[in-house]
Amino acid sequence: MAGPAFRAAAVRVRVPATSANIGPGFDAFGLSLGLYDDVVVRVADSGLHVDIAGEGSETLPRDENHLLVRSLRTAFDLLGGQPRGLEIVCANRIPHGRGLGSSSAAICAGIVAARAVTIGGDSRLDDAALLELATEIEGHPDNVAACLLGGFTLSWMESGAARAIRMEPSDSIVPVVFVPGNPVLTQTARGLLPRTVPHVDAATNAGRAALLVEALTRRPELLLPATEDRLHQEYRAPAMPESTALVERLRADGVPAVISGAGPTVLALVDEASADKVAHLAGEGWAANRLKLDARGAGVMPLASTSDI
Repeated sequence: MAGPAFRAAAVRVRVPATSANIGPGFDAFGLSLGLYDDVVVRVADSGLHVDIAGEGSETLPRDENHLLVRSLRTAFDLLGGQPRGLEIVCANRIPHGRGLGSSSAAICAGIVAARAVTIGGDSRLDDAALLELATEIEGHPDNVAACLLGGFTLSWMESGAARAIRMEPSDSIVPVVFVPGNPVLTQTARGLLPRTVPHVDAATNAGRAALLVEALTRRPELLLPATEDRLHQEYRAPAMPESTALVERLRADGVPAVISGAGPTVLALVDEASADKVAHLAGEGWAANRLKLDARGAGVMPLASTSDI
């Protein structure tokens, strides 16, 4: 395959936040949320320049160690070769270390941008290959599938390959996220999971996960029983006791609430009539945000002014 040619113009990529698991859909379900990071990438004559505004601007590396840059590099290798230089501007709005898919957003932004600045990139790296690559970098497909495809996704591994189905969530569902001030590392949360679980808990989760597909897509009135989980949330509680307590309090009030991904953000799935009321239930110490469901997923956007990104 001949080496790639690159576009002279910059490209702008927008990627959504995501919430994985959604209660019983452990490592399989993902939901795309209307909170976005924007990335502008331009192929330059030489060097690497990374500018970051917003979330992570004080802590993220501005060199080859940045996850976005590593994802770009990996995608460029698959596309046939590296550009001479890169100029990257990141406008980050997705909180880091909160269970809202910030790492998946960086990965997806990098690989989508690499494809977009490569002439003929769509034919060299199709959508199925994007999911494969994002999963390889992230290690699991639940968040990256929702980030790439938008909507409500079910993902799995088959013969070592990532697969995903996109479904349309009910447009009556309003996500409310409660973001705490302190992060929890995904590795920490995953390290608390036991190697085995009781058969009755596994069976319950299987039934609830099946019900959750119906509840999210057609019958949101079933969301409270459909979001019951016995596989991961209680085991992770010691790492996020305040989040666990909030989930229990909301559910006791009839609000379908879960830990978002590996936490510690809490996700509530409510309707328009109750969204504002629910957003005020957490109290101090939480940033409550009423969001929309994202239907598009990662995509190339028109270039805009600096103030817009």
